[in-house]
Amino acid sequence: MMKTRILIALTLLATTVGIAQKSEIKAAEKALKSGDAAAAKSALKGAASTIEGADERVQAQYYFVKGNIHFDLAQKGDAGAFEPAIESYQKAIAVEEASGKAKYSNEARQKLAQITGDLVNAAVDDNKNEKYKEAAEKLYMSYKLSPKDTVYLYYAASSAVSGGHYDEALAYYNELKELNYDGSETLYSATEVASGETVEMSAQEYELYRKSNAYKDFKEEKTPSKRAEIVKNIALIYQQQGQNEKALEAYEDAIRDNPNDVNLVLNKANLYYTMGDKEKFKELMAQASEMAPDNPDLLYNIGVINMEQGNIEEAREAYKKTLEVDPNYVNALLNLSTTYVNEGNALIDEMNTLGTSRADTERYEELKKKKDELFLEGAKILEKALETNADNESILAQLKNIYGALGDTENFMRIKKLMGE
Repeated sequence: MMKTRILIALTLLATTVGIAQKSEIKAAEKALKSGDAAAAKSALKGAASTIEGADERVQAQYYFVKGNIHFDLAQKGDAGAFEPAIESYQKAIAVEEASGKAKYSNEARQKLAQITGDLVNAAVDDNKNEKYKEAAEKLYMSYKLSPKDTVYLYYAASSAVSGGHYDEALAYYNELKELNYDGSETLYSATEVASGETVEMSAQEYELYRKSNAYKDFKEEKTPSKRAEIVKNIALIYQQQGQNEKALEAYEDAIRDNPNDVNLVLNKANLYYTMGDKEKFKELMAQASEMAPDNPDLLYNIGVINMEQGNIEEAREAYKKTLEVDPNYVNALLNLSTTYVNEGNALIDEMNTLGTSRADTERYEELKKKKDELFLEGAKILEKALETNADNESILAQLKNIYGALGDTENFMRIKKLMGE
């Protein structure tokens, strides 16, 4: 008899708990409907501790309402509410899939799709406001919600890099690499006959408008693969973190997949230089030169790397080769001039250490003459550049500085006048 009473008591307890759960869920729904998400969240807390043992229908309702509450909070500006909203909707779907009864699943999936769009839009705003970590996290959540949209993962990595959050960026890039993400796409466009403007369109619109007379000059353009960029960024991050061996492995992977990408060879060369292997650096720089001897951008980059490493003669040679291919390559002209100015500035450092003895005075005059000759060589390059780039502010500004340092008042004032000062 005692056993029977106990069983009846337990049954009554379970029924009471179930009624309480439903009451709390309904109270939460009512508060949310009235626009008070905070009150709804508070009302739902009472059901949280016992929900796992509840009937599947009650569980599904609980998680769906919880998802609605957090989604409402997220839409009102609480970025931290996105994640619990996603988890709640996913739990509601999982419970119904396990029970075979689907009451909330379709709407929960629609809400998840809406959250994906909201997260992407919020990430765009975060990037504009330079809140890169938050943007990256939202884009990654978007990717996890919609794994087929791997572009969100790519943009998450880009946002993380922009904010200097290299550990997160590295994780995202490695995930992209494992997915064998390509990132290339086909862009469709055509010229509208009436306005003469080029219009971008979807693949479906492209096929439709091809049958129309309203557009002409239809174009399909394949964008480059992003694989090389991804592996290069992995290598650069490892390099940034001082993990040089891993960086070299990443460059090897990238070059194996993209053997004709000269910039990868340049980056690898630069890494060897930072590791102190100057012979390997020179070998790879020579290899890069042979790969694209008539590419002015490559030759210019070789100059920049050598200039950064303090190899002035090699930098000058590269800039001169750049100008042989493209005489109006302004940055090469500026940097070539700068190599002479920098060499002259180095002499000033020695001049400032000299005393007033006769020997020091003679050495000072010798250095001053050499410094002035270097500055004049730098000015000569820029004066020639002005013949075809008369309004270039960078050239004019550098020339003004050189003539100011030389004490050449006449030319200094001439350049100031050209600058409108």
